[in-house]
Amino acid sequence: MPTTNRTKKKQGKDTAVQGTNDSSVVSKVSAAAQGYFKDDFLQHFVCKVTRRAPLINRGYYVRWRAVDHCVKRFLQVTATCTNRQILSLGAGFDSLYFRLHADGALDNVVVFEVDFLTSRDGKPGCWTPMNLIFSRYRLLGVDVREENQVEEALCTAGLDWAAPTLILSEVVLTYMETQRSDAVISWAAKLLPQSLFVMYEQIHPHDAFGRIMQEHFLKLNSTLHALQQYPDTSAQRQRFLDKASTVCLDMNDFYLGLVLRRNEVVLESLEPFDEYEVSCCILHKIRLLLNIQNLTRPGHLLLTGGSSRGGRGATSRVLLRGQEGWRSVSVEASADLDSTTRLLLYLEEASLVLGGRSSPLSPTRGLYRVTVAPLEGGDAVKVNVQQLVCTGDPPPPRWRHTVTVVRHKSRNFLCVFGGKNESEAALGDIFFLDVDQQHWTEIPVEGAAPEPRHSHSACSHNGGLVMFGGLSRCGAPLGDTVLLRPTERGFIWERKNVQPPPVPRFSHSAHVCGQKLVVVGGVWLHSDGVPGVLVITMETCSSVEFSLNTSSVPWPLMLQSFCSELTDPEELILVGGGGNCFSFGTHLNPQIVSLDLRPALG
Repeated sequence: MPTTNRTKKKQGKDTAVQGTNDSSVVSKVSAAAQGYFKDDFLQHFVCKVTRRAPLINRGYYVRWRAVDHCVKRFLQVTATCTNRQILSLGAGFDSLYFRLHADGALDNVVVFEVDFLTSRDGKPGCWTPMNLIFSRYRLLGVDVREENQVEEALCTAGLDWAAPTLILSEVVLTYMETQRSDAVISWAAKLLPQSLFVMYEQIHPHDAFGRIMQEHFLKLNSTLHALQQYPDTSAQRQRFLDKASTVCLDMNDFYLGLVLRRNEVVLESLEPFDEYEVSCCILHKIRLLLNIQNLTRPGHLLLTGGSSRGGRGATSRVLLRGQEGWRSVSVEASADLDSTTRLLLYLEEASLVLGGRSSPLSPTRGLYRVTVAPLEGGDAVKVNVQQLVCTGDPPPPRWRHTVTVVRHKSRNFLCVFGGKNESEAALGDIFFLDVDQQHWTEIPVEGAAPEPRHSHSACSHNGGLVMFGGLSRCGAPLGDTVLLRPTERGFIWERKNVQPPPVPRFSHSAHVCGQKLVVVGGVWLHSDGVPGVLVITMETCSSVEFSLNTSSVPWPLMLQSFCSELTDPEELILVGGGGNCFSFGTHLNPQIVSLDLRPALG
């Protein structure tokens, strides 16, 4: 029978979906090779071991741990049963059977795998379904979407429909049209009444990370169908509740609740990792909308460091803003700052820069003073970078820390708190630099110190500082508000009981406007939306969450790893931001935008 265009198109999509298995197994092999988990069998599914980025390794480790945890729990609770089964749908290159066999964990267990399993029938370019039957291992070459064929093949292979059965679907059903994937779930619930269905799938298609993820799979001709009808854990839970009882977690809950609590030290020692924002993007109560729009008001800013589509680099630019918008002018620098040190300041001011790194193992050492002067003609500026020689005991090198100006005995001090380095997952120490004397000194600090953290914010406030959020040593987002308040002897830590409690977040920016702390963007694990603006009134310890109206700017807008600056008391500008979206690509915000704070500040 001749092949129709519709059939060719379907075969093309099927081949594209099968191709996702090849990418997945390479990533799993990479994670195993780096020591994230032990699997001596995965390497035999690839031609060679290819090392993936740390973010990919950690992501696949969590995925592997989630499925492994469910398998082990099933085997534990069914240990006294005389007949148990594991049914893997769309298994791809899966080593589960071999791992269980090597661990001696297959007592009274039969493993069934259903997938596109084919072999040549002797004719050029022609493939036929293939079944392999062993005593404890049954491989069935059947299209999971064909319910009758799957049922017949399982019957022939000896599946016991009444025995306790663990059904695994690891990023499989989402590639099917929704009515077909729902039919698979209904079929399993009807024919296997003593079964547990474990499904691993993507969620949150409409946030910035989700948009990039969907574009990636569209380019691969592998549409994620289930995302539209089942976009979050609530919808997925209801999807299964219509057929059986359900427990649904996103991977952040699993990671923080089980994996990280037991394996934090081991994970941090495996390889350098510094992409916390994206690792939590697998991701408030809305009171008002804040307008966000392109900038048109006058101003000028210096940008240096960070990362662009060309990679990391220390190239600096000055942004000049006139009535017709922004333009970028070149910078003549006397020296380079660290490539990932982010600096944002007004040209009339000098700035002190401390910390940063060019990689997780290459921190910047020393303190730098930066001044800016215009060159003749106005189309370029000169940036003078001078390393300062300071006396006293400086803080160890670090990044993701805060440096804040505080006052003690009528003098300015730089207060360094927190961060992380190659040996500590989060730091909780505090250091003071006398700016005039260029001397690191000790100042008495009373009260209970805040939890060690990095990726937090700290703003000058009434001679001290106000700190918010960050990531804890165990990788959990924080939502506390802490003041460092001046006293006659030095300073005292004071925790504020803010109500309602803000949603924990990290990698945000923050500014003090009068007696209000304005927190912008960042990353949270809250399932409803993405962070907008949080306003904390420090006098009353009250908080309000605002969402952002982004209709006038390009979407997606990723407010993480970005810079912000108040250009007047009611306008905030946002520069840069974005990051790697796992293996799906990189998104960088293309434009500078402004945020009108008047609705939030009253």
